[in-house]
Amino acid sequence: MVFDYYKRLTASEKRVYRKSDEVTSVKLPKAAELHPLIEKLDTALVKEMREEVEALCQKLASSIAERLNAPEIKVKVLAVRPHKSYGELHGLYVPAERLIPATITVWMRTAQRKRIVAFRTFLRTLLHELCHHIDYELLGLSYSFHTEGFYKRESSLFHQLVIKEKEEVRGQGVKGLSMP
Repeated sequence: MVFDYYKRLTASEKRVYRKSDEVTSVKLPKAAELHPLIEKLDTALVKEMREEVEALCQKLASSIAERLNAPEIKVKVLAVRPHKSYGELHGLYVPAERLIPATITVWMRTAQRKRIVAFRTFLRTLLHELCHHIDYELLGLSYSFHTEGFYKRESSLFHQLVIKEKEEVRGQGVKGLSMP
């Protein structure tokens, strides 16, 4: 499936888009070892402990990058989401540049009501931005398009991190292609 903006892309951008779309999951080695970290992150977010949330997000992103043999990434967690007339910004990925590592920024409060973001939404946003890092650093893509494959990679990471080991043993875990 291609999204509407596909027809506006150049021929080389379309090749990158199709390559991105082909990769539908990311196999995260030893994902179950990160489950306690996910639980701590959930607790810290509910308790509105921004510095703790940031430290746990950094640890999670670093652990994922290490397991995937991706370069290190810096994570910043800020308070209230910025917003303009076009809507709210949930997360931001800035690729590495020279000696500056790639950076993910996520916000833990909604823009309008300044409420704490729901945990699953927050985690998916962090993983979404991490998928941009995977696109550039592991898949070697020159662009990180929001393709169907991109969203499936995000979901595959999410499910590996939130589904408990018992459920995976019973066959309810994520199954799919491994990243090439």
